[in-house]
Amino acid sequence: FPQSDVRLDLLSPTGETRRSPSRGDATLFTVAASSKKAEGAAYRHLDSPVAHLRDHFAFDWAAMDSWFEEDEQVYVHARDPHTRIDILSSSRRVEVVVDGEKVADSRSGRFLYETGLPARYYLPKTDLRMDLLEPSDLRTECPYKGVAGYYDVVLGGTRDANLAWWYPVPADESSRIAGLVSFYNEKVDIYLDGDLQERPRTIFS
Repeated sequence: FPQSDVRLDLLSPTGETRRSPSRGDATLFTVAASSKKAEGAAYRHLDSPVAHLRDHFAFDWAAMDSWFEEDEQVYVHARDPHTRIDILSSSRRVEVVVDGEKVADSRSGRFLYETGLPARYYLPKTDLRMDLLEPSDLRTECPYKGVAGYYDVVLGGTRDANLAWWYPVPADESSRIAGLVSFYNEKVDIYLDGDLQERPRTIFS
């Protein structure tokens, strides 16, 4: 952020620096607002070899309570304008099998395509064996979809943790998956029109 857009009265130098091979030493600042303090959460490269950084401040994302793009809250990181999400309704049959047990069978899915990730199949709860799913305590955030809750799949005495997730109130751009459930196709068997799909290799595998 340019210095002119920063509340300098809320910043105080910590006396510490952080070295970057490409941007030079950064002076660290504590951010204090109301009764809260975030130690070393802001920084500035006063003598950076990258000239346009010298009069700018940066803030540690995780140290802030929340971030907004215009009036909308964003999560995890700023949205990448080169990342796209497409959500398509489909009557193709999607079956989800976990350890030999069918836990979902639907012809009312919505297929979500996100840049850099495999297709995700979001299915209505009425087409799931909800008696085999138990809510978990895990919550994750996505800048494009919002805050997700998770389900464990419980089969007999076996619990597969956090195999499925859903967005109760997704971001506007992903509103078409509200209330629908998706499974990690890296970890379960998914049949599309009867054909077993190959499990993709991703960071979630």
